[in-house]
Amino acid sequence: MHIHDVSPWRHPHSFLTGREESAERRTRIVVVLTVAMMVIEIGAGTLFNSMALLADGWHMSTHAGALGIAAFAYAFARKHADDHRFAFGTGKVGTLGGFASAVILFIVALLMAWESGRRLLTAQTIAFDEALGVAVLGLAVNLVSAVILGGHGHEDHDDGHHHGHPHDHEEHDHNLRAAYIHILADILTSVLAIAALLVGKYLGWWWMDPVMGFVGAAVITKWSLGLVRKTGAVLVDHSDDRELREEVRAAVEGDADNRLADLHLWQVGPGHWGAILSVVTHAPRGPDHYKGLLAAVHELSHVTVEVLSCPGEDCGPQEVLQRPAIMAR
Repeated sequence: MHIHDVSPWRHPHSFLTGREESAERRTRIVVVLTVAMMVIEIGAGTLFNSMALLADGWHMSTHAGALGIAAFAYAFARKHADDHRFAFGTGKVGTLGGFASAVILFIVALLMAWESGRRLLTAQTIAFDEALGVAVLGLAVNLVSAVILGGHGHEDHDDGHHHGHPHDHEEHDHNLRAAYIHILADILTSVLAIAALLVGKYLGWWWMDPVMGFVGAAVITKWSLGLVRKTGAVLVDHSDDRELREEVRAAVEGDADNRLADLHLWQVGPGHWGAILSVVTHAPRGPDHYKGLLAAVHELSHVTVEVLSCPGEDCGPQEVLQRPAIMAR
């Protein structure tokens, strides 16, 4: 059997943003800072009997693991970017890392609530002055970590993927966003720990220490569930981006008597979308013509077109379509 060389028609499946290496480097730095502060807070929380410090320390320990997952996701996606076994590249590996981090966040919240409830049942003796010093140090480390991560998970694109309509919410680097939310959660627990220790020291309300654990757990739960919804939607190819769908439809149906019989849109990476569409028309043209119509839709990085000939006067969905179809990627 003779095998033809089809390399001129092949195209890459690396749907990354180009900023993953920088994000990975920053994430690794934050992992080191988080681990160091985690050891200090857990030790100090145990020594000074502060649930607020212990909650923050445990929180940071799981965040260190989650941040490690984020760093690994970046490295894995980069290493396997050209691996043909990944049908649409490794653009979703970061989203998977974000999903795992969100689950860890939720587990952390449950553990914080459990331990806070246990401590609320028994009066606690807390070394407030020493615990306050450690809590302030923890807050400082978390603020530095937030600055290192850049403060967000969706930087402006500089790779040509600018667009004329708002799809920015779909261009998030969910991996970096998850790492940043972990740091925000650490900042929150540090602030709550400081507040609880101050109230306990000056008003004698020792119970504020475990109560702040409940508050932190509630906020972190909300953050984690929101991240689970966003990353989970990408992982199962769920999209409710009606603007993008209508833009694709308008681009195709604005030419000749074309009609879209079928359209599938899904994210293949941050800011990158795949599309499979079936075009029905009385005068079929080559798939490249229809792909050219979509050139202005910059989010589309992988397009497969099926062209069907319409046998009747109306090319609406009620017509029986004639095959064979002309297909191209």
